Order: sequence, then structure tokens, then C-alpha cells
Amino acid sequence: MTAAKDAGERAKIDRRTIPLLAATGISVTGDGAFISAAPLLAAALTRDPVQVSLVTAAVYIPWLLFGLPAGALVDRWSRKRVMILADLFRAVVLAALVALLVTGWAALPALVLAVLLVGIAQCFFDSAAQAVIPTIVGRDKDALAKVNGRYWALDTVGRSLLGPPLGSTAFGINRALPFAADAVSFLASALLVRRLPDTPKPDGDHEPILSAVKVGLGHLFRTRELRVLAFSMGAYNGGFNIAMAPFVLYATGILAVPNAAYGLLLAMSALGGVVAGWQAGPLTRRLSYRQTMALVHTTQALAWAGIAFTGNPWAAGLFLALLGAGSSLSSVAVGSARQALTPDHLLGRVVAAFRLFGLGLAGLGALAGGVIADTWGLTAPLMAAPVILLGAALLTWPFKRQS
Repeated sequence: MTAAKDAGERAKIDRRTIPLLAATGISVTGDGAFISAAPLLAAALTRDPVQVSLVTAAVYIPWLLFGLPAGALVDRWSRKRVMILADLFRAVVLAALVALLVTGWAALPALVLAVLLVGIAQCFFDSAAQAVIPTIVGRDKDALAKVNGRYWALDTVGRSLLGPPLGSTAFGINRALPFAADAVSFLASALLVRRLPDTPKPDGDHEPILSAVKVGLGHLFRTRELRVLAFSMGAYNGGFNIAMAPFVLYATGILAVPNAAYGLLLAMSALGGVVAGWQAGPLTRRLSYRQTMALVHTTQALAWAGIAFTGNPWAAGLFLALLGAGSSLSSVAVGSARQALTPDHLLGRVVAAFRLFGLGLAGLGALAGGVIADTWGLTAPLMAAPVILLGAALLTWPFKRQS
């Protein structure tokens, strides 16, 4: 009887998460097209590594400026409504970029501005989406790992497996096409988010924004596990983007990968990411959150070093698959930790604070990667990233036994 009741409860949770997972699958496929097309457009407008890397940095810089206020606002607004409005705003921005491309008025500043505006909306959407998961599924570790694993597996499929090949292929047909597809994906996502169950606005006082931000940061810094994981994720993303930001130039230049095949190369990271994300529960059950992060730091370091030493596109594809597996496990570990260790009325702010460290440092890493490539060559960022990542792995691993 208890087993049947538990099975029924799991089925109910699965049904309640379907709209969110479906919206994620559709919108991130458009994002994957955008991720491969935006650097290709930038590379078509300029061959300056710093300017090309600026486009990647523009994805993450909004979290430095708007992430914490966005998290505070998400903690007082309807999270479902926030997600819908963010989707609609991103669709409008990309439609404007498409209009500029069609009329021949697009230039690098317009591309950077569009990426910045999409990133600002993402600050609101991601904080709300991550905060709504424990409202739907509860805070059981296995339940969170299961839903987060599926969430990030779908994210990997769309963003890394399906989207990039579609984006690079569509870019080869028409420069505006991948950006138009991303706009449509956001509209579809908004329609699906409308089907999420209505959830009450978060409890808690609506203090001034600055005070609300301080409360969220205070919880993060007082909770040792969250504090270490926030800085660890920042180092992980920073190291990743040191290597990835100028990688389009390394791939199309040194590896001689054609523009149309660049998306296929990026898609290799999804092969490991999907498997790792879907099996996140069993893979992480015997590991603490910090142990998981330390291991994926080491995995990423070995992958970038392998790409640099082999200089072969086929080997690069295999190492990118390893990168994808590590990225999925890091997202599941960090997402589950903050959902399990944070009260609901603070969750939007804590998610935003994590993004501040994680994606803000990713943007700085992208800028650093461009400067390193411009100064020492396109292989240098692939050698610099492992040094940072291995150091972060040592700082993340919990050498002292936790009580």
C-alpha cells in the first residue's frame, strides 16, 4: 500500500514537472543555435579575438550587474509570471536583431547589445525556474537529483547536442535564421510555462531591494557548504570560458573545422552530458556535493589539456564529450545543494548569488581568454584553464571529515 502510494506520488510529481521540462527542452535548443551562431556572426564581423570573446562575455556580464536584484525580486513576485515575461522579452529582443540582420544594419555592437539584453532576462528566468523546482517536488535529495538531472540533461541535449548543429547549419543558409529560431523557441517556452501549476508568492517581508540582497548573501556565506560551492562553481565556469571563449577561432583555424561543422563539434559535449545528467542520482549518491564538484574540476582540466596536446578535431570531440559529462554533474550537484539547504523565501536570491559568482566569473574568464589568445596564441587559453581548475579542485575537496 505504501509502495503504491509512493509510486502515485512520484507520478504526480512527474506530471507537474512536464511543462517546465518541455519548456526547457524547446527554449534551450534555440539557445544552442544562438550559442553557436553568435560567435560565428562575430567572427564574420571581425577576426579580433578580444572582440569575438566580448560576445561570449556579454552572455554572463549581466549577472554581475543584475543577478542579485533579479533574485530579490523573484523572491517577492510570482515565479511563474516572471518566467513568462522573461521569455517574451527575449523573443522581442531577438526579433529586433533579426530585423537588423535582414536589413543589413547589424554590426558587432548590436550583436553584443542583443546578447546583453537576453542575458538580463535570463537573470530573472533562471532564478525563478530553479526556485520553483522544490516548490513542485519537495526537498528530498533523491527527488531533487532526479528532477535536476532531467532538467540539466534536457538543457544539455538542446544547448549542446541539437541546437549548435542547427545553429551553424542555419547560419550557413542565412545569418538571421538561427536567431529567428531562438525567438520562436522563447514564445513556445512561454506557452508551456503557462501550464505550470500555480504556486503562491514566496513568504517573507518585502524589505528594500538592497536589504533583501544582503539577507540572501548572508544565508549563502553563513552556510559553509553553499559558500564553498559558490566559489567552486565560479572557478569552474571561469576556467571553462578562458578556454571556450576564443575556441571558435581555435576550432576553425588550428583544427580546420568548417563553419557548418562547428556546431557538430560542440554537440559532442552533449553525448557525455546527457548520460551523466539522466543518471545523476546514481552517479552522485555516494558522493558529497563538494566531492562531485572537485572531481568535475579535475575532469575539465584533463579535457582542455587533452585538446591542446592532441590538436586533432576527432580527439577534441571526445574530450568535449567528457567536458559535457562534468558540466551536467556540476549543475546537478550545485542545484540540488542550494535547493536542499535554502528556505523557499530566500531561494531566488541564493540562486542569483550563485549565478553572480558562477556566471559573472564566467564572463571575466571569457574576457581573459580573449586577452590570453591575443597575446600568446590560440592554444594558450587551453593550457591556462587547467591550472586554475586543478587549483580549484584542491580547494573544493572536503579533506576534513564533516560532522
